[in-house]
Amino acid sequence: MQDQHGTDTLVLNGRRPVDGQPVMAARDLALGFGSTTVMRDITVDFPRGSITALVGPSGSGKTTFLRSLNRMNDKVRGFWNRGTITLEGQDVHGDIDPLVLRRRVGMVFQRPNPFPMSIQDNIVSGVRAHRMARRSDFRDIAETRLAEVGLWSAVADRLGDSPFRLSGGQQQLLCLARALAVEPEVLLLDEPTSSLDPRSTEAVEELLRRLTPGLTVIIVTHNLAQAKRLSDDMIFFYEGRLVETGKTAQMFDSPERSETARYLLGEADPVSHR
Repeated sequence: MQDQHGTDTLVLNGRRPVDGQPVMAARDLALGFGSTTVMRDITVDFPRGSITALVGPSGSGKTTFLRSLNRMNDKVRGFWNRGTITLEGQDVHGDIDPLVLRRRVGMVFQRPNPFPMSIQDNIVSGVRAHRMARRSDFRDIAETRLAEVGLWSAVADRLGDSPFRLSGGQQQLLCLARALAVEPEVLLLDEPTSSLDPRSTEAVEELLRRLTPGLTVIIVTHNLAQAKRLSDDMIFFYEGRLVETGKTAQMFDSPERSETARYLLGEADPVSHR
């Protein structure tokens, strides 16, 4: 099966997705810390098997929103939320173990965060924790995932080494391989290629296109060119508000809101000419 980009797609978790059906959704969502409201009135669907780019100026709430989707903000002092976030129709704050949620909704952060263990153990840490495979399969899993992200040739003969001997870009690819190893249904990415060179960035983007529609991807990016070439759908945030959402090509060609148009044209303040 091929996607709209003409690349082969994968089927994850033994299921072929139903295109266009939301896998995650937010309804009347508000997020904040202490007395500060960071985001408000956020209602949006994430189509199954798509790549959605979250764009907007720094401080618009993109990362806070992204981290709320798998409850990564829960341990931050003073964090609160109102409204609902659902995964396959189930409230993520309801009767669901946060560890299970984070396996199903994986995440790669802006800065690499390898664990203080060997390269191989990093890759299979989630597989081991969730008892997804036999120990005898761990090396094969590590090889498959490292090859998938283009890192295998660089580390094939040192799987037992520390990941902190890798370059920053290689560490980020390792973290991506680790996230994919547990076969998530949704993958959250917070500027994942900001530390990568152009060739590695291109390889990661190609991998993400190949993984959809078997995987749903939600990516925060400040790189509008990346959002345009990679994503199917786009959401524009500004000062904690969801200003506009729609198909990426349509939003670039004919945005409905003037704030969106000014931001996509590269103006520093999208609302300065109201």
